Amino acid sequence: MLDSADRTPLHAQLERGIRSAIGAGRLKVGDQLPTVRQLAVDLRVNANTVAKVYAHLERTGVLETRRGVGTFIAARSNGAQEDSFRRTELNRLVDRFLADLSHHGFSVDDAMPEIERRRTQGA
Repeated sequence: MLDSADRTPLHAQLERGIRSAIGAGRLKVGDQLPTVRQLAVDLRVNANTVAKVYAHLERTGVLETRRGVGTFIAARSNGAQEDSFRRTELNRLVDRFLADLSHHGFSVDDAMPEIERRRTQGA
């Protein structure tokens, strides 16, 4: 999940990894995440880094913490305003993805088999 060669800060990599796992279906609503301490040990990062990411994702409604029980993937209620925001964000991500493909000499047709493979494998 974390890449020490990536110049992206570890907390951003961890957040991206959790969000990606949710988007790919590897983590579903109600799934329990490891404790802050356990994930920090597993990833070999400072527990404060994991705690910071969990807290941020809780504030944004992605996670929910049940005191004395653990941290879980939250159910999301999509109101009209949130749907509009999510659609705008999706369009921005797709635009960036298409630009990156082009920059590296790939087309959408080149990427589709890999996208489909990952979708079917839940990766």
